[in-house]
Amino acid sequence: MILPLRIRDLSFCVGGRAIIEPLSLEIEAGPSTIILGANGAGKSVLMRLIHGLLAPTSGTVSWNGGAPESVRRRQAMVFQRPVMLRRSALANIVYALKIAGVAAAEREAQAMQALEEVGLAPAAQRAARVLSGGEQQRLALARAWALHPEVLFLDEPTASLDPSATREIETVIRAFDASGTKIVMATHNLGQARRLGDEVIYLHQGRVVERAPVEKFLSQPATAEAAAFIKGELPWV
Repeated sequence: MILPLRIRDLSFCVGGRAIIEPLSLEIEAGPSTIILGANGAGKSVLMRLIHGLLAPTSGTVSWNGGAPESVRRRQAMVFQRPVMLRRSALANIVYALKIAGVAAAEREAQAMQALEEVGLAPAAQRAARVLSGGEQQRLALARAWALHPEVLFLDEPTASLDPSATREIETVIRAFDASGTKIVMATHNLGQARRLGDEVIYLHQGRVVERAPVEKFLSQPATAEAAAFIKGELPWV
């Protein structure tokens, strides 16, 4: 088990401007965690720092005592705009399994199972880049699913999708959660936080200003910043 994730005095600056102020967090296994905040709050940068895609200006990220590099293949991340390789949907997943060191004889069957899990088996031989936005996002989730990650980071995975595609993606995310994968998701959508989250970490201008169970956060915010955000985002969608 790679959790708990411990973040100590983490900061990130660009051109002398602090994107992430020094912060400390501990994220445990189990309930899904929503990193909530307005656009520009630093959610995506924080996710990339935790995942090991960015080097912090200061501070540390450790996984049960290990560095991000030592657990890279036991965590996965899905972005708002997934990158699709110029090959079929199936081959996209097979390639990810190859990079992860899965035996060649097992890759195709494992990839097909992942496509079935997200409802894309009929599109296995279609070019990934001609799939709809929602289908591409489900393919990105299937790529992650095939790797059986202990932790799945989701960076606003439905921000550019219509309501129907959003419902499909949320169904897949719930299935990940039910399978035992720890979900850590960034979003600015309060309705989505309520539907998918167990706890909220509220980020404001690069600072963690509040952490609470999702229902308590939505009904009884403890800070003025969170209260203003909730009021401004109503009605929840």
